[in-house]
Amino acid sequence: MADDPLALDSDQMRRMGYAVVDLLVRRICELADGPVLRTATRSEMAARIDEPPPDVARDFAGLLERLDHDVLPFVGHFDHPRFFGYIPGAGTWPAALGDLIAAATNIDSGAWRESAGPSQLELTVLDWFRGWIGYPDHAAGVLVSGGSAANLTAIACAREAIVGPMSPRIVAYASDQTHSSVARAARHLGFRPDQIRVLPTDDRFRIRLDDLAEAIDADTRAGRLPFLVIANAGTTNTGAIDDLGAISRLCRERGIWLHVDGAYGAFAALTERGRAALAGLELADSVTLDPHKWLAMPFEVGCLMVRDGASLERAFELHPEYLRERIDEGHGVDFADRGLQLTRASRAIKVWLAIQTFGVDAFRAAIDRALDLTLEAQRRIEADDRLELVTPASLGVLTFRRRGAAGQVTDHVDRLNEQIVGQLASTGDVLLTSTVIGGRYTIRLCVLNHTSGPGDIAYALERVATADVTVVVGERSSSVFERGAAQAGVAIDWLTGHRMSVEDLRRIALFAAVTDDQASRFLATGRDEAYAIGDAVTERWALARTFYVVRSGGLSVRVGDREVNTLRSGDHLGEISAIDWGRDFSYGRTATVIATESSHLIAFPAAALRELMLDNPAVDRAVRRIAQARLAAR
Repeated sequence: MADDPLALDSDQMRRMGYAVVDLLVRRICELADGPVLRTATRSEMAARIDEPPPDVARDFAGLLERLDHDVLPFVGHFDHPRFFGYIPGAGTWPAALGDLIAAATNIDSGAWRESAGPSQLELTVLDWFRGWIGYPDHAAGVLVSGGSAANLTAIACAREAIVGPMSPRIVAYASDQTHSSVARAARHLGFRPDQIRVLPTDDRFRIRLDDLAEAIDADTRAGRLPFLVIANAGTTNTGAIDDLGAISRLCRERGIWLHVDGAYGAFAALTERGRAALAGLELADSVTLDPHKWLAMPFEVGCLMVRDGASLERAFELHPEYLRERIDEGHGVDFADRGLQLTRASRAIKVWLAIQTFGVDAFRAAIDRALDLTLEAQRRIEADDRLELVTPASLGVLTFRRRGAAGQVTDHVDRLNEQIVGQLASTGDVLLTSTVIGGRYTIRLCVLNHTSGPGDIAYALERVATADVTVVVGERSSSVFERGAAQAGVAIDWLTGHRMSVEDLRRIALFAAVTDDQASRFLATGRDEAYAIGDAVTERWALARTFYVVRSGGLSVRVGDREVNTLRSGDHLGEISAIDWGRDFSYGRTATVIATESSHLIAFPAAALRELMLDNPAVDRAVRRIAQARLAAR
């Protein structure tokens, strides 16, 4: 229309579209020759593009040039063949064009009446997913923005299906390897810290089935209502897969909803190896999937599949008076009734278009190739004396580190690897990220990009092995780790009287690196407690968050009928439950502690210990290392 100030004629649209496509194709073709990561400070970026909006039109070609020069270079290229950090994501061109189609047609796929075509396309895609994970015909799903949104939607659906309105009695269970999105979702759905049980994992980073059963039974006896277990099909840290079949059987026996976070790993079920590793996935009540990982879709698209499809709509459907037109006899699916969004873009177009363009076999081959490359990385690490494997390949993830020189303390090797990761990111040659395994700083390598090859793997490992970095570790910080977990149970006889001084605190290995100010603030939060022989300081699965230092006496640490540790003057307990898993959710007590002598302890709020850990990285590393050692011993 002549009077439409936002209209463009067909020739203008074509010229602009061709220019955009030319820019994108050039950038994609040149990607592998450029840096994996290029970043800048806030002030540097503001100097380039911080400006008021124009009152009059500007030349589109000039704007594209500015994007090409001032915006698009300053990113982490998740689709670069040497991007091995986090969980990479390399999209495909047909899928990108699908996003363009969805945006240009401006479809609202929330209601069937206004989007019968795109809604049916979404049903078709969801039916593909349903078959791939082995779900029955009556299962249902919804496409969302990503794995985080899918996990939130799953928790809300499970709560509505099992409980109904929010209740202070309900409890959910997750392992300490569960993705942080679960903590964020639980917090925003109204769960208190004592309503999420964070359970320690075994030496393969999987939920311990006996711990899960005991925690559920303990909560049931206490009058709580266990309603949800969140298991993992490919953790971010190590790629670990929980024993899904066994957990499913336990959940069925207890009447508990099982949700599997398969955002990273579930689509590996397309391959023979992946199906075997994911045995039991089909038994879950709900599954999170993430097509922008193994299916190589551009950000954003995630998926929640629910075994009992009707429960998904029961959890979310809502029909206010201004949406009555959507309700008619025999209509299709209103996807707004399956999740949190009313207005929602069509995410199915890109998924459908890419899978139709390449065929499922191409995606199977890409997944198998990534699995093979991860095994190749493991072989190279194991054959290289400069490197050490920390956790073996699981799906497309492994962890490793550069070895330190003979005689170097653990803290020095931690810092060495930390600086290597930072140096590689700063050069932009290769991107690797880190995690903490068994209290040690560890490098993660995740192979997922369909663009990565054997040469990229070899290059990344050689850069780690040969990186030239200088590590400076202070004397006090080193002493924490030289003494380490081995001193956690050593008796110290100097704690007498009613006060603990700053120097007294420093004599405990955990706190050797505290400053005077940090120690004084921490000590000010403590209180004296006395226990007679036979008294329980804490019981296994209790949701207390107190950290204790033993002033005098003796304590027995027990898991069931086993004594796993003894504590005397100068020892401590409760550091495990002080570790913040996310959004104030943490471990419950992992053992029962009984006084075997008349004992005096100093009790500190877990929040005070967490604050000290935030203020002092050496204390943080020491607490986590000893906590990991104690968890492993149980």
